[in-house]
Amino acid sequence: MIHQESLEFLKDLAANNNREWFLDNKERYDRARENVIEFTGQLLTEMHKIDPGIDEALDPKKCVMRIYRDIRFSKNKTPYKNNFGISLPTTGLRPGGAEYYLQVQPDNSFIGGGYWTPDASHLKAIRQEIDYNAHDLKKIIDDKEFIRLFGDFRKQEQLKTVPQGYAADNENIDLLKLKSFVAWHKITDKDICKKDAAKQIADVCSHIYPLNVFLRNALA
Repeated sequence: MIHQESLEFLKDLAANNNREWFLDNKERYDRARENVIEFTGQLLTEMHKIDPGIDEALDPKKCVMRIYRDIRFSKNKTPYKNNFGISLPTTGLRPGGAEYYLQVQPDNSFIGGGYWTPDASHLKAIRQEIDYNAHDLKKIIDDKEFIRLFGDFRKQEQLKTVPQGYAADNENIDLLKLKSFVAWHKITDKDICKKDAAKQIADVCSHIYPLNVFLRNALA
C-alpha cells in the first residue's frame, strides 16, 4: 500500500516546488520513493496474474519514473513533478506499445492502460486492425463494466479530419479517428492507502487487459 506519509510529502512538494525545500526534505523524499518502489513490487506480482506479459521479476526501481522534470523546453520551470509515475510495460522496459501506467498523486491518482499517442507506423497498424476487426474492439469497450470503470472510450482526442485511406461514412469512423487508445480510472487517496491496494488496482486492470491484447495483436 501507499503510505499516507508519502502522499503528505507530495502535497508539501507541490506547495514548495523548489530545490532548496527539496534538499531540506530529501529524507522524506527517499522514504516516499522507497514506499512507492515496494508498492510497485507488490503490483508487479498482482499484475502478472492478470497479464502474463508483465514480468513479475522486473526490477521495480526501473518502473518508477524520475521525479525530476525536464524543463529545457517547458515554460513551467518548477524542477520536480508532484507525483510518482509508475510504468508497467508488457514487453520488458522497451517503450512504445500497449502497457499500464499508475500515477500516485494526492487527489489525482489513477491507473491507466492501452497505448497513448502511437507513432505513425503503429497508428496505421492499429487503424487497420480496427477496420478489419472492429467487432472485437467494440465488444471490449462497450462492455458495461468497462464503461463503468473507464467511461466512453470513444471520447478521447480525435482527428478533425478523416484519416487517409478511410471514408467519412465508415461505420467505425469514430474509432478510426482516435489519436490514442487508452482507458484510465481514478483512484482515491483512501483506496490507494489500503492494504490490498495492489490487488484492487490489478482487478481494475483485468478489464484493460483485453484492450491491450487487441492492441498488441495489431502490432504483431
